[in-house]
Amino acid sequence: MITMKNVAEKAGVSISTVSLVLNNRDAGRVKAKIAANVRQIADELGYKPNPMARSLRTSKTGILGFVAEQIHDIPYTSQTLQGAQDAASQLGYIILLVDTDGSVSQSEQTSALQRYGMDGFLYAKPSSQVTEVPEDLVHSPLVLISTNTVDNRFPIVEPNEFLIGYDATKRLLESGAKKIAYIGNAEPTIAQATRLEGYRRALKESGTPFDKNLVTNVTTNDEALKAVSNLFETEKPDAFFCYDDGRCWYVYECAARRGLTVGKDLSVIGVGDTPIITSTFTPKLTTIAMPYYEMGYWAVCKLVSLIEKRSLGEHPFPEHLNNLPPVDAPIPAQVHCKLIENSSVIGSGE
Repeated sequence: MITMKNVAEKAGVSISTVSLVLNNRDAGRVKAKIAANVRQIADELGYKPNPMARSLRTSKTGILGFVAEQIHDIPYTSQTLQGAQDAASQLGYIILLVDTDGSVSQSEQTSALQRYGMDGFLYAKPSSQVTEVPEDLVHSPLVLISTNTVDNRFPIVEPNEFLIGYDATKRLLESGAKKIAYIGNAEPTIAQATRLEGYRRALKESGTPFDKNLVTNVTTNDEALKAVSNLFETEKPDAFFCYDDGRCWYVYECAARRGLTVGKDLSVIGVGDTPIITSTFTPKLTTIAMPYYEMGYWAVCKLVSLIEKRSLGEHPFPEHLNNLPPVDAPIPAQVHCKLIENSSVIGSGE
């Protein structure tokens, strides 16, 4: 096991200096060059802090609670949790997960977490919903993931829903599309309204008039298929931006019934990068990936900065997460989602 003494010996400094640096108390006490060298050597040697010793020293447990409501309804919660765990590990914390259903049992479960002495909490709920944070969480450091509150009391990280609509529509315009339909969500979610706003902005900037007849908001199954089929018959769009990957199925089905080929006769873009859908469709669906992993990583960085009452710097993220906003970004912090090019847009290829 690598200790502070090992790091101190290799760095040629005292153990107290190493302690200050590795406990992030070096500002104004240790020269920046020496501190950087200590951190580099600690990384090279594979030094890991002793959580029990830190707990005794700081009165903190090094444990973060992740409370996910209706986890089965949150797509790719595992990716969010993985991002959170990776960030926590990097910062010397571990995570305990609780899946709640929003009922009375939620209070019992979160109270159980509190008994373990959580330093802070992450709270996630099905996206695009306005929620009330459980009362037993509001007195601890808390960061919300892709869920909104009425009073915006807490830091939140979420996808940039406006740019989802904007980027998808702009890509379709670049492909030469003239009549772009929007297959939206009949449920009044925040994402539905904001993605539609992005769609309208991209049209406006290109000089393409907004046509309400090219917008249809659907739920699922036969009624959705009928609505999309009617859009094909009455408006004859040459491109479709869909609220999510699932709704793209109706477009593919309606095109097939009319002898049209997606990617050749018309273009389609979805949202979600859902593997079981994007890889099953022929041609493979162009889609916008949701930043679940990134949001989990950012949320932990923000939470640790609140717990430790310090700045983690403007960009304390790995190189591959360069799309993340700064930890101290205005709230809500929004993550720009990546467009994944496949073959469902005219003129594109895998």
